[in-house]
Amino acid sequence: MSTQTTTPSRPTLRRRIWEWLPDSVDRRVRVAAWISFITEVLIIGTGGAVRLTGSGLGCEWPLCTPDSLVPLPGMGLHSYIEFGNRLMTGVVGLAALAVLLLILRIRRDRRDLYTIAWIVIGGILAQAVVGGITVLTGLNAWIVGFHFLATLALVGLTAAFVVRAYDERGPRVAAVPRWYAILTHITSVALVLTLLIGVLTTASGPHSGDQRVVRHLLNPEIMAHVHSIPGYTLLVLVVVLMAVASVQRLPTRPWLLSLLVLLLVQIPLGIYQADEGLPALAVGIHMIIAGLSVAAMTVVVLRLKRHA
Repeated sequence: MSTQTTTPSRPTLRRRIWEWLPDSVDRRVRVAAWISFITEVLIIGTGGAVRLTGSGLGCEWPLCTPDSLVPLPGMGLHSYIEFGNRLMTGVVGLAALAVLLLILRIRRDRRDLYTIAWIVIGGILAQAVVGGITVLTGLNAWIVGFHFLATLALVGLTAAFVVRAYDERGPRVAAVPRWYAILTHITSVALVLTLLIGVLTTASGPHSGDQRVVRHLLNPEIMAHVHSIPGYTLLVLVVVLMAVASVQRLPTRPWLLSLLVLLLVQIPLGIYQADEGLPALAVGIHMIIAGLSVAAMTVVVLRLKRHA
C-alpha cells in the first residue's frame, strides 16, 4: 500500500500581491493619500512657475519638439520649466494611481474612497489633455483659467480622501446645527466666487505665460476691486463661523482656524500684488494659498457631520 504526500501549491504572484493589499484603511492608504494631496498642491506651484516665468510655450505638445519628448540642448530655460511641470503631472498621476491600487481590496466596504479615487484619476487625465489644449491654443486665457480651477477642484478631492481615510465607514449624522451648516455652505459659495473672480482678474495682466501673448480682456484694476467683494465677504463669514464654533465647541473649529489664518495672509498679499503690479513671486504664493484654502474649506464641510 503506497502513500502519497501532497505539497501545498505556492500562491501565484497575483495572489500574493492581492493578499499584500490592505484589507482595511491602514497606514499605507493614509500615507499614499497624503502624498497624493501634497503633489496636487505642489503642481499648483510648478504650473504657476510656467506661467509666471513666461514658459508656457517652451515646449510643443504632445512632444516637446516634433522629434523629441524632452527638451533638446540649446532650447533654453523656458523649455525645461515647461517640461518640469509635465513631469510633475506624471508624479501626481502615479500618486493617485497608488491610492487607487491600495484600496482595491476594500472597494466594496469603502465605496466613498473608491469613488473619489477614480474621480481624481479621471481628473488628472483630463487635466493632461487640457494642458495640451492650452499650448495648442496659444495660452488662451479662458482655458488657462479653467486649467487652474480644475486643479483646485482636484486639491479639494484629494483633501476629502485624506479626511475620509481617517473616518469610520457607516452612516453619518449632523454634528452642527442646521442653520450653521447652511451658513457653511454659503461660505463655500463665497470661496468659489472669490476664486472665479480672481481667475478673471489675472486673465489680463503681465503674466500671460509667454511674452508674445498679450491679453486685453478685462480691466485688471476694476477686476481687483470686484475681486475684493467676495473676498472680504468670505473673511466675515469665516470669522462668524469660527466664533460660533469656538463658543459651541463644534468639530469645525480647528479647520476654520486654519482657513482664517490662510485668509489673513491671502488678503494682505492680494493688496500687495495690486499695489506693486503683480510681482511674480507674490502671485505664485497667492495661487498656492488658494489651493490650501480650498482644502481647508473642504475639511470644514466634511466636519459638518460625524460618524453615527
